[in-house]
Formats: sequence, structure tokens, C-alpha cells
Amino acid sequence: MAKIIGLPLKNIPWQDKPEGYKYPVWRYNANPIITRDNLYMANSIFNSAVVPYKDGFAGVFRVDFRSRAQEIVTGFSKDGINWELDDKVIFHGYDPRMCCIDGKYHLQWVKHTPRGTTIGLAYTEDFENWTELEDVCYPVARNGVLFPRKINNEYMLLIRPCDRGHTPYGDIFLSRSKDLEYWGKHRFVMGPVNNWEMTKIGAGPTPIETDEGWLTFYHGVITSCNGFSYSMGAAILDKDEPWKVLHRADSFLLGPHEIYECVGDVPNVVFPCSALCDAETGRIAIYYGAADTTVALAFTTIDETVKYILDNDMIK
Repeated sequence: MAKIIGLPLKNIPWQDKPEGYKYPVWRYNANPIITRDNLYMANSIFNSAVVPYKDGFAGVFRVDFRSRAQEIVTGFSKDGINWELDDKVIFHGYDPRMCCIDGKYHLQWVKHTPRGTTIGLAYTEDFENWTELEDVCYPVARNGVLFPRKINNEYMLLIRPCDRGHTPYGDIFLSRSKDLEYWGKHRFVMGPVNNWEMTKIGAGPTPIETDEGWLTFYHGVITSCNGFSYSMGAAILDKDEPWKVLHRADSFLLGPHEIYECVGDVPNVVFPCSALCDAETGRIAIYYGAADTTVALAFTTIDETVKYILDNDMIK
């Protein structure tokens, strides 16, 4: 049995797997959990990140307002399902990720610049006061995702280099830093391989440390005659050298199926950005953007996900 290496999270959002359901990831039956109605003047609220905070949860949320400005706001919840969002913009940009390292909540997000998108870094201890660091790269990249601890005394960050458009580049790389300011020692991690992800891939939630390695959820994109379709895949990276892929599922774990995933501002999108985990039970709750319009929630366990990866492993 696989094991999560980390802390217990007794109040993790959870719903048991539906009877007879065969796949490793299942949806919350009251999805979506956040819609444009959660915040005045929002056109859509979607790709967002959640962390345990005090006796509940805190989050950073992508809000595209009615002006279509792309902004990031904070929110709080007791149960991880029912949220109160603040309309105060903390940063301009989109698609945030977040993890806690040494008591500080580190935010990574996509920043707009005159020369393209780059990855912003900032941290907070109270979700009110933020310290912004140097951008990781300039330009151009998306999908910057920090590992939740130093590895061999270095911070590690997954990233996808891209261009100023909707990017023909589709590979995940890893960058390293001693101080969260100077980044280098770049390594290729993985690129698109199978049909469901042939257009591009990008890192999703903060990697989860397990006894098998780093469990990494990511999004993969296929271009069909109807446009892009985003689904969620998973891989296991080496614990000490996480640019090495040990195992990788050859098929997606969750793809667009429900109406809120197939219909919206951008149809056919499942875009994972955040995952909570409970080391005692092995439960995992995954927050994902649905059709670039709402936030939805799905569940799995470490055993089910690792078994699916190994049973469908493309790494021989």
C-alpha cells in the first residue's frame, strides 16, 4: 500500500466513492463548489489553490471580472467546500498555486508583463500581508509549481516554458534555487506523449510526497476538431531527483464529462490546481477549474491513484 509522507488533515473535504464507480478519481456530487455568484462583478472564478489554515482552509482564487481583468483574491472556508471570497485584489494575473514551507504560505502565479507571461512568487503568514519576490523567469512561462519542501537543500519548481501566444510548447521543466531568488540548473521533466495530451502538458497541484516518490497531478491537452480539451493525468517523480519520471499513467484520470466541465467560457476543461491530502487515511481532495468558469472538487486516495498509475504505466 502506498503511503503519503506528511501531516494528518482530519477535516479534509471528503465524499466516499460512489458504489460501482470504477475509475480512481470521482467528483463531488454537489459540484461546482464556487461560481461567479460567489463574488460581485465576477464573470468567472476557476483555476484556484487551497491550503489548510488555522482550523479551516484558506485559498487564492482566479477571478476574471466583468471587465475581463484577470485577478487573484483570497478566500476562507471552515470545511473546504463553502467559501467566503474577498473582493480585494492581491495580485494581477491568473492560475495560482500555493504551498506551505516552514510556516510561510508561498504563492506562485502567472503574471502579465509587456513581454509575455512570467511566474510570480510571493509569501504570506496571515493572508493579509504579502512579500513579493523576484519573478522566477522573464519571459516567458506558465504553470509554476513549487515543491512543498527543499530537496537536497534546494527549492524546486516545475515550470512550462512557452511563448506570448497560447503556446505551441508543451513540456514540463524543473528549476532549482537556493534562495527563491536566483533560479537555474534547469532539467527537462516530461513532455506530451499519448493522444489525450498530445498538444501540451503543464504541472498542476503542489506535488505530494509519498513513499513511492512525488505524486504529481498535471493537465494534458488534446486538440480536436472542436478545439482544445483539457484532462488530468498523474505521474510519480523521483524523491531526490524529481526531474526523473519513475512512473506515468498512459491515460487521464479525470476528463471533461459533466455539463459544468463541458460548457462554459472555455468548453471541455478539467484543470487541476490544488490538492489537499491526509497522511493518516491516504485521502486526497483535488480542486480543479471547470470549463474556465467554476471551481469543482474531486476525490481519490493515494492507493487508488498509485495503483492506476502502475497498472497503466507508460514507463517500462
